Amino acid sequence: MADIIDNASTLEDLQRDAALSMHRLNHSAVSATHCEECGDKLLEARRKAYPGCTMCVSCLEEVEARNKQRGL
Repeated sequence: MADIIDNASTLEDLQRDAALSMHRLNHSAVSATHCEECGDKLLEARRKAYPGCTMCVSCLEEVEARNKQRGL
């Protein structure tokens, strides 16, 4: 049983580290000017606050809700 828990803990650590790395990479990226989902222009304040953003807040919330329902 301990091996399964150890493996799960290791996997969780790897996934968290990968997610944090991707998040850090995103902050140095250039933000899109328009939402990739709906095509609306992204607000300048959002582009400055979240470098590398590609979606407006509404679309991002919808995508996150869909992913949550799917268990992603």
